[in-house]
Amino acid sequence: MKRKKRTPLRIPAIIVGFLMIGLAFIYSLRSLTEPVLVQGELAYEENANLTQQEFIERLLPHAKELQEGYGILPSIIIGQAILESNWGQSELSSKYNNLFGIKAYGEQEKIKMDTQEFVNEQWVTIKGDFRVYESWEQSMDSHTMLFVNGVDWSPQKYEEVLTAPNYEVAAEALQEAGYATDPGYANKIKEVIEMYQLYQYD
Repeated sequence: MKRKKRTPLRIPAIIVGFLMIGLAFIYSLRSLTEPVLVQGELAYEENANLTQQEFIERLLPHAKELQEGYGILPSIIIGQAILESNWGQSELSSKYNNLFGIKAYGEQEKIKMDTQEFVNEQWVTIKGDFRVYESWEQSMDSHTMLFVNGVDWSPQKYEEVLTAPNYEVAAEALQEAGYATDPGYANKIKEVIEMYQLYQYD
């Protein structure tokens, strides 16, 4: 007796195919409606609500690396970061990862914000273009390279900051080089370093 050839069942395979397409469609819709965290936003989430000691410990490993590579004292890096960013809580540092108030030029990614400058013996508020960074570490790199490379018209502008034997000399060198318009900047840096004993990391 001749057996009839069975035709393969194609219906289940078709159903599975449709199910897979449907699931892929649902997943793609979901991914479109959910917020995507970019690197800067992830850094913002990680750095939010740090205590003062946690802030110091957050910056210390990279500050040590920069000291090994370029000679900059960790106490100066962290002290300036504390003073300039209010412990990483300023809008510029928390949203845009700029710990040091570094200005932007040319085609660099930037954000325009109000800033206080000491002009003609008084404080004035002006609009400034500030760099936007992907992380605090990138901001620290940029800060150190400013000291290493100086500026176009004066490559050795911050050389004495890098070669300073201690934080006191480095703070005075910052003031003399015109890093900030604040006439009391060096004293403020030294006070922060001494208050939180940042010199122990040098």
